[in-house]
Amino acid sequence: MIVARARVVVLVSGGGTNLQALLDASAAIDYPANVVAVGADRPGIAALDRAAVAGIPTFIAAPSHYNDHRSWDVALANATAAYRPDLVVLAGFMRLVGPAFLERFPGLVINTHPALSPAFPGMHGPRDALAYGVKITGCTIFIVDDGIDTGPVVAPVAPPVLDNDAEASLHERIKEHERELLALTVAELVTDRYRIEGRKVVRR
Repeated sequence: MIVARARVVVLVSGGGTNLQALLDASAAIDYPANVVAVGADRPGIAALDRAAVAGIPTFIAAPSHYNDHRSWDVALANATAAYRPDLVVLAGFMRLVGPAFLERFPGLVINTHPALSPAFPGMHGPRDALAYGVKITGCTIFIVDDGIDTGPVVAPVAPPVLDNDAEASLHERIKEHERELLALTVAELVTDRYRIEGRKVVRR
């Protein structure tokens, strides 16, 4: 019996290592999700090359092509919706999606953050963790809301901070765990239906 796999759209801004983790996972016949499109906020990035090698359709929604953030947000939502996603993954996507996007896909947009939320929000989680002196940090996968790394937590992973860590070495260790966690979490979310109760993600 052929079972339809969940449709996933991935949004990217850079090298696409998290995208590659999902592409590699979806190559397995028993993986329950399939990347059906990759969207980017700019051309010429390695993530789009990864999609092309895998034969995945791509689209670009560059903010500079729109008059304001709302117009871009609507256009991004429309381009994403064209692929009828069951789940949208922000995989190194360095833009804040807005109300139009989130209303189009309520509770269906996930992102990763290189720290254990709610600690160290923003773009420099590993650097901030080192500066604070914590001994454990990590990665958090969360449901995207209208804040900055503030959405309900889906899954964390917590590698240790080593005494000789610099920002680059810590960040690379986090990313190794992040890629594995992302592929696992996407599979779980599309297999075990979930609901959001306040700040909790409850598996059904």
